[in-house]
Amino acid sequence: NICKTPFCSKFATCLVTSMFTSFHFVASGVAKRPVSSFLRHLNDEVEASDRKDGSSLEATRDMVIMWRQAGKFVPQEMTNEEVETLEKLATKTAAKSYLKYLAIKERYKLARKEKQQKRAEEEASLQEKREDNYEDDEEGCKLKNVFLLRFWTRSLERQLGWKAAQAMQFGQPLVFDMSYDSKMSRRELRNTVKQLSEAESWNRRSIEPFHLHFCNLQPDGPYKQELLKRYGAQAWDRLLITSTDQQHVNVFPREQLVYLTADSPNVLRTFDHTKVYIVGALVDRTIQSGVSLANAKRLKLATARLPLDEFLQWAKGAKNLTLDQMIRILLTLKDTGKWEEALTFVPTRKHDGFHQQEAQTQMTNNRATSVTNHRERDGMNGSEIKPPIPLHLSL
Repeated sequence: NICKTPFCSKFATCLVTSMFTSFHFVASGVAKRPVSSFLRHLNDEVEASDRKDGSSLEATRDMVIMWRQAGKFVPQEMTNEEVETLEKLATKTAAKSYLKYLAIKERYKLARKEKQQKRAEEEASLQEKREDNYEDDEEGCKLKNVFLLRFWTRSLERQLGWKAAQAMQFGQPLVFDMSYDSKMSRRELRNTVKQLSEAESWNRRSIEPFHLHFCNLQPDGPYKQELLKRYGAQAWDRLLITSTDQQHVNVFPREQLVYLTADSPNVLRTFDHTKVYIVGALVDRTIQSGVSLANAKRLKLATARLPLDEFLQWAKGAKNLTLDQMIRILLTLKDTGKWEEALTFVPTRKHDGFHQQEAQTQMTNNRATSVTNHRERDGMNGSEIKPPIPLHLSL
């Protein structure tokens, strides 16, 4: 078997030629050539073949240069491998197509390099502008005395992160129960994780955030897998929350825990800052009532529900709220203590307004109806209904 590389093919050709030449010398009665003479002859043959190939490569390069000067669409630079590939092509049409492919590839590469260089120049100019707006002193970076101060996104994220870190030390705990993965489909689980990320975002941007606890979060469970897909491994590790695979009854005293569920018979009248409220991380599109209530009863925990019927004219449907709506209601209630402000985060499509607003509307309608009836009665008695006298005329 002869190697198919160019050098080995040339070497094999020269070797066979020399063998036949030596055999001819022996057959014709000439004395056998020495081994050193044979190898020297073989080396000369290989060098001659290399010079021939080198000259052919140069000829191919000269042909490409001539085509470029003639205005043909050819690349500006070619490697030795590309020239060898071009030389092996049998037809002129194939050579033109290959040169066109190399030219297009070269153009894309140059355009990509120019775009990267332009982006680097823009970033450098932006960095110079930022440095112009700051002046360094002993304490660090200080803003100049300008009319409008710039508030950078990184500064906002740093401030929100500082508040979340303080909440982890001194904030009131709020627990999300992650033990409902077997009660949901894959789609419902993804929707739950999406609502959890929105709830965490609203909590981080609040005035006094909760210390969030993700309890019953198994390391290799479906909740954890979806959370890692949502946040990414690095962002999840930097998230300022507490996640554990333990149950909430093993983390907090049982007498402090209150499970919030829409099926509870107990109404949450006031917000207690000493309690630890639990929200089930559950999205149930099939409306399986009593799932979270049964879980709370099994653990012998106190339960409560939001006073939706007491404040809102609820329309038809289950009284289930999303996780981000729940945390916004609880944050507002913790800050203000007013249910009227907290329940504004309930979607208006689910209710017809507050009870007080409906009473005021009904009183206004009754007053207007009584005035109309009084005027009609006066008209039937024959008395003329006089229009009201303007104020400036009566004076």
